[in-house]
Amino acid sequence: MSLPDQNFLMQLFRRVDRDNSGSINAIELQSALSNGTNIPFNPDTVKMMIGMFDNDNSGTIDFKEFASLWKYIDDWQRCFRSFDRDNSGSIDRNELKMALTAFGYRLSDQFYDVLIKSVQFRTNSQMNAPKHSPYDSAYSNPNSSKVLFDEFIYICCYRLSDRFYDLIIKKFDRQGKGTVAFDDFIQSCITIQTLTQAFRQFDYQQNGVITIKYEDFLSLIFSLKI
Repeated sequence: MSLPDQNFLMQLFRRVDRDNSGSINAIELQSALSNGTNIPFNPDTVKMMIGMFDNDNSGTIDFKEFASLWKYIDDWQRCFRSFDRDNSGSIDRNELKMALTAFGYRLSDQFYDVLIKSVQFRTNSQMNAPKHSPYDSAYSNPNSSKVLFDEFIYICCYRLSDRFYDLIIKKFDRQGKGTVAFDDFIQSCITIQTLTQAFRQFDYQQNGVITIKYEDFLSLIFSLKI
């Protein structure tokens, strides 16, 4: 999917850049985004996305970075809407399961009961979260029968227990309705991807099991800033 017209993007950029500084900060971006509810767009998700596209580590994004971010959000919104089957503006447990299954996740039912409830995540820019859309082409690893959906779908390589899923559906529902709004949907997916990326650094045999030194474990946890 190509970028929108540059003139349109520039007009949008100027509207969002309220202080006319030539760059957009997290507060300005948050005010310009909607998650389809009456609560503000998740500030943690905004900071996460700023960090992903802030190539010069300025804490803001310029027009070029904004153009890439806009496409990223637009693609995610299309993805989100395609699974919001009842057009409620949020994704429930069953819709979320359909979305992750389509991405290549093969997870047990209890996982989706946990995944719906966690917004206490901040992205560490050093983790290099992928800047691709959910529409990037999928590919298979013929040696492992694991389906990878671009860099994003690393979690599909692992088979998680029912107990873990009971733990996760307590983490991504800010409204307490058992559903995930658009902004929290983005955050939940990137969180899973980032955590799995970190795990895979030590999963040398790609079998879902790691042996890690205590100091390495602490370094891993602190680097994620969870």
